[in-house]
Amino acid sequence: MAIAETNGYVKSETHNGITTVEFFHPQSNSLPAQILRDLTKAIIHASNDPNTLVIVLRSAGEKTFCAGASFDELVQIKTEQEGLAFFSGFAHVINAIRLCPKFVIGRIQGKCVGGGVGLAAAVDYAIATEASDVKLSELAIGIGPFVVGPAVERKIGTAAFSSLAIDASSWRNADWAKRKGLFFEMHPNLDSMDEAVSKLSNQLAHSSPHAMAEMKKIFWQGTENWDKLLSDRAKISGQLVLSDFTRNAIAKFKSK
Repeated sequence: MAIAETNGYVKSETHNGITTVEFFHPQSNSLPAQILRDLTKAIIHASNDPNTLVIVLRSAGEKTFCAGASFDELVQIKTEQEGLAFFSGFAHVINAIRLCPKFVIGRIQGKCVGGGVGLAAAVDYAIATEASDVKLSELAIGIGPFVVGPAVERKIGTAAFSSLAIDASSWRNADWAKRKGLFFEMHPNLDSMDEAVSKLSNQLAHSSPHAMAEMKKIFWQGTENWDKLLSDRAKISGQLVLSDFTRNAIAKFKSK
C-alpha cells in the first residue's frame, strides 16, 4: 500500500506479519494535512488487515524523526474552521493508533518537535537513538501542544509534560526522554536501534494477537473520551493559529 503526495509520502509494506508505515517530507519530516490524512488511513488499514500482527511507525532519513506541523500550511489557515480541520489531522492519527488493536512500535531515529513528540508518545513502544532530542515548541509560536498534550502527558506525567510545554525553546536529550518514559529503549546508533526494532517486532509477530489486543485495551484505559477531547483541543489550536502573534512568530522562524 502506497499513498503519495507531491512534497512527501506515506507508504506501507507488510512482511511476515509486520507492517511498516513510513512517512517523509523534505522539510525535516514535517506534517502537512495530506500526510496526516495518509498516516491515519495507513494505520487504520493496517489495523483492519488480518495479515498485520504488529505495526512499525517510522520516518525516512537519519537526523529528524518529525518536525511537527507544517509552517507552510499553518500560515495559510484563514478561518477557525480551517484551523480545526488542520489540527484535527493530529487528533485522527493519535486516535487511530489508540484504537488500533495491534501494538505500534515507534522507530525514533532523530529529533522530535511538537507533533513529532506527540507521535512518539502515541506509539505503544518507542525505540530511539541517542540523537533523538525532543522539544514542544508550540508556545514559542503562540499556540500550545493542545492536541498532542494528552498523549505526551499520558506517557511522561504532568510535571514532565508541563516542563516541555512551558520551556518551549529548550531541547531535552534522549536520555531525559527515556528517563521520563517517552522512549522505552535508547541506542547509540541506527544499526543498534534497527536491530532492536526488528527483534521486538518479530517477537510480537509470533505472539498471540488476541492477547495483545486485550493488553492494548488495558494500556489505553481512561482514554475513551479522546475523540471529543482531542477535537476540542484542535479547536483551541485552530483559533490561536489565526493570531497576529502566531503569524509574526512563524514568519520569523521561516526567515531564519
